[in-house]
Parts: sequence; C-alpha cells; structure tokens
Amino acid sequence: MRESRPDFKDIKTFEEFNTYYWFREELSQICKSLGLECSGTKKELNHVIEEYFKGNKIEKSSRKVNKKKIDVITLDTSLFECGFSFNQKFRNYFSEITETRCFKFNADMATAWRKVKRKNDENFTIKDMLDVYYGESDYAKYDNSACQWNQFLKDFCTDECSNNYSNKLKVAAILWKEIRNSKNEKIYSRELLKEYGYKIEDYCK
Repeated sequence: MRESRPDFKDIKTFEEFNTYYWFREELSQICKSLGLECSGTKKELNHVIEEYFKGNKIEKSSRKVNKKKIDVITLDTSLFECGFSFNQKFRNYFSEITETRCFKFNADMATAWRKVKRKNDENFTIKDMLDVYYGESDYAKYDNSACQWNQFLKDFCTDECSNNYSNKLKVAAILWKEIRNSKNEKIYSRELLKEYGYKIEDYCK
C-alpha cells in the first residue's frame, strides 16, 4: 500500500518534512497558516519552515513601504524612500539610466526586492538595485530550482518509460529529490530509473 504524505500538522521534525516534495504554493500556504513570512522562493520558504521547527518564528514583516513622494530620484535614493515598485514609472527610470529601450526587471532584482522588504533594509538604494541588474552584486540571487524541477518533470513525462507509472508526479519527485541533493547535473535521464528503481519500488508497494 502506498504511503501518502501526511498533513503538515502531523509532521514532527524538519527532517521528516524534508522527505516529501512540496510545491512553492504549498509552502507559502503553510507559512501563512502559521503566521510566518509567506513570500519568497521555495528555498526561502523552506528556510522559514526549517527555522520554525527549530523554534524560531520568522514572521511576516508588517512594515509599510514609504509612500512619501520624492521630486527627484537619484542613485543614492533608498528603495523605501522612493516607494519603489515594479511598475511603469520605475521601468521608465531604469530604462533611462541603463539606456535600454525596452527595460525589463530580471529575476535577481525581484529576489533582491523581496529581501529588502523582508529585512526592512532602508539602506538599499537604486544604485544597489542597478548593481543587481548588471550582475555586479551578490545581495540576492534568484533560486532557479523551480525552473529546473519543471524541466525535469517535463522531460520525465515525455519519456515513454514514465507510462509504466500511474502516478508520474510522485515518481518524478522521488527521482528529483535524489538528483537535487546530489552534485550531479539537475537534468532527467532514463538512467535515474535504474539507479533509484529500488526507491520507486518501495513507494509502489
């Protein structure tokens, strides 16, 4: 008989929690139900839950972004001070200072902004965000593990061997967990079915 994933409230340790695969939306809902920080990447949310099991509550920031209007925005202006947002106003501003006709905020910038809000970092400036855009800052980096997982799952499902399993998602998650925690490249190959077949068999019992 297959072992189903228990409800979060029935899980006693982070180690037990980490044996199961959770989608980012599920992690966010868990954190929200516990009154914890519920925004961020999967890696960030996993950290919040890990700290929760250690007895440390990373609560959602109650800080409100400063809405005070500033006549002139400079590179030294803090993001909080100018009411920064990923809107057309700041898209136009960054387009001008980067001399990019169709400027687009990148994933690292979004990750940095979440960190700024989470840490209430009043010293983080437009210049700092510009450094993130150019890849000249390690303040925050986008966690692309979700993209890697999506590609892994897609490649697994297109392999005809996956038709042997009634629950493709679960089998893919078993394989992904193994490859995710290894130093190997995070891509699907049929060899993984042979290498970790015993784990899949245990699940299918």
